[in-house]
Amino acid sequence: MNIFRFAGDMTHLLSILALLLKINATKSCAGVSLKTQELYLLVFVTRYLDLFYSFISLYNTCMKVIFIGSSAGIIWYVRKHKVVSQTYDAEQDTFRVLFLVGPCLLLAMVLNHEFAVTEVLWTFSIYLEAVAILPQLVLLQRTKNVDTLTGNYVFLLGGYRALYLLNWVYRFMTEPGYRQWIVWISGMVQTAVYCDFFYYYIKSWRNNERLSLPS
Repeated sequence: MNIFRFAGDMTHLLSILALLLKINATKSCAGVSLKTQELYLLVFVTRYLDLFYSFISLYNTCMKVIFIGSSAGIIWYVRKHKVVSQTYDAEQDTFRVLFLVGPCLLLAMVLNHEFAVTEVLWTFSIYLEAVAILPQLVLLQRTKNVDTLTGNYVFLLGGYRALYLLNWVYRFMTEPGYRQWIVWISGMVQTAVYCDFFYYYIKSWRNNERLSLPS
């Protein structure tokens, strides 16, 4: 494992901790898209099926369990917690996720490394992760003013993917024969999705203003 991969993983963990901190500290999930969290749970469950039949390392296993468990925990807070669930804005969080899930599944069945169930589901998770943040970004655009912790969560989540791009560049330069076109292209698409948010996040930070996204 190289430093970029490790930094990406830690940034991903920090993003989850930022979101859990927001929910716990404020007893509110205002500004949080349940649809995005459900998409991430679907991403992790379909990607980490190898937990049942393969062991790579303790670190790898722990990270997979943490990502699945934290996503399920956030969904529980938004859906079931008697206080937090009352703050969920279902009227604004209306992104039609089937328009993401359907095309990603179809693409995974057509473009994959091997037409096998686990391989297709793994590829599906790669495609879906690239666009899973869209319901969250749309929700933030609708609410316009974004609280600091939610903004930090999205920024860290985008930062994790940007660090993974550096990880792939590093591996391409140091590992002969390393090629992962599906992962690379999906990762670039995912990073591009965040670019607009990055711009307004950094702009608000430099001007010491509350983050606000244009509708």
